[in-house]
Amino acid sequence: MKKYIYLFAIVVIFHSCSKAVEGINENPNSITQSSYGNILTGAEVGNVVLQTGESARRAAIFAGQYTGIDRQHLGFSQYNVTTSDFDGLWYDGYVNAFRNALVAQQGILDENVGLVSQGITQVLQAHIIGTMASLYGDIPFEEAGIIENTNPVFEDQEQIYAKIQSLLTEGIANFQSNAGRPTGGSEIYFDGNPIKWAQAANTLKARFYLHTKNYNQAYEAALNGISSLDNSMYAPHGTAAENSNLNYQFFEVQVRQADLIVSDFMVSLLAPGASNPIPANYRGNSKTDETARYNFYFKNTGIGVQPNTVNGFAEQSAPASLVTYEENLLILAEAGLRSRDFQTGLEQLNNFRTFMSSGGYLRNIDASQLKYEPYTEADFETGGIENSDGISKENALLREILQERYVTLFGQIEPFNDVRRTLNQNIVRVPVTPNVGNNLPQRFLYPQTEIDRNDNLTTPIPDFFEPTDINL
Repeated sequence: MKKYIYLFAIVVIFHSCSKAVEGINENPNSITQSSYGNILTGAEVGNVVLQTGESARRAAIFAGQYTGIDRQHLGFSQYNVTTSDFDGLWYDGYVNAFRNALVAQQGILDENVGLVSQGITQVLQAHIIGTMASLYGDIPFEEAGIIENTNPVFEDQEQIYAKIQSLLTEGIANFQSNAGRPTGGSEIYFDGNPIKWAQAANTLKARFYLHTKNYNQAYEAALNGISSLDNSMYAPHGTAAENSNLNYQFFEVQVRQADLIVSDFMVSLLAPGASNPIPANYRGNSKTDETARYNFYFKNTGIGVQPNTVNGFAEQSAPASLVTYEENLLILAEAGLRSRDFQTGLEQLNNFRTFMSSGGYLRNIDASQLKYEPYTEADFETGGIENSDGISKENALLREILQERYVTLFGQIEPFNDVRRTLNQNIVRVPVTPNVGNNLPQRFLYPQTEIDRNDNLTTPIPDFFEPTDINL
């Protein structure tokens, strides 16, 4: 079988809704041949773009974390979206990421590299397709990524989640062999480390079980998930134009940085003192100081509050979160509370707070501005510092965990998933409100490119405010 290379430069990705080098896959017979290692690298770079590029920014707008103030992003904040707005994002997922992962897997099988490498491609595929299913609903899977098939069948969203759980299980089993790691340097997340890959796969299992509200299974998977900050899956970045952090490229380099600011709501959760636009929202209390986290995430610019491109979240070489220890800890907290009991949820939340009390996932912070003391049961009882409105202690704890997820996973796709998953849980959900009208966005639209060419597209085509099946 021919081994095709699908590589692209990160630096050119965001010239128009994150469309990367158009036309690169239109003629499969003319694509340069390469070993599986180059294609694996391309798949992982493609996944970085999907998880941390324009799809993530768009999801953060729809989840109330960003506010568009000019051009297209102003329209996105006002929910003026069209199917063509999602052409590039679909391409990011299915061509630059998923297609590369499939071809890399076939190359690994052809060259008999071994089970660890095969497992890596399986987890990549699950990560990519799980993300796409969460955003779009019913999507192609079994027939996706085959260039010759321009009409792949759309599969039911819930069935896709079941299939990716099986794929992750297979990948985890392959890591147990501890044999057949990819060529040095070709795997840019963990350099082929099977222990770290297995833990990341379990956290992904937990994430996707959370999506489908299978909280018991989410908790069980997270128990085997990422066990330390060092084992987190981050996208590596550098100081060259072609490998800079994608948020740095948008907010510091690209001409579009004036289009987008952090929302007042997001700022209000973390901003200390007089700079807070909605002081009542501030998460700080006698046991919590969010000053360090605010300074890590944000900076004040002439445009407004934007991500910190100097020495924090979006600095040029900052690693970007893909699947992390902090996410795993908060899955344990939410799923533990929902499927076990109050004490389990509280213990797991305090494990997260202990992690944060020493700096957690933050970098370049002033330790004197950092405080995350453990909570007690009394803090969530009526009149406690986390329950001034007299709801049940269970709901007060769940509210705090969901808000912690919203803040911790800032700028990622998961807050959009959480907002939709908990939309009908009014007592505990993060109180994101529509920017216009009465409804929050419920999905990414199918792209115009797919509408034009795929006869198997789901009909009637759902609109922007129609929930996906798992969120009905």
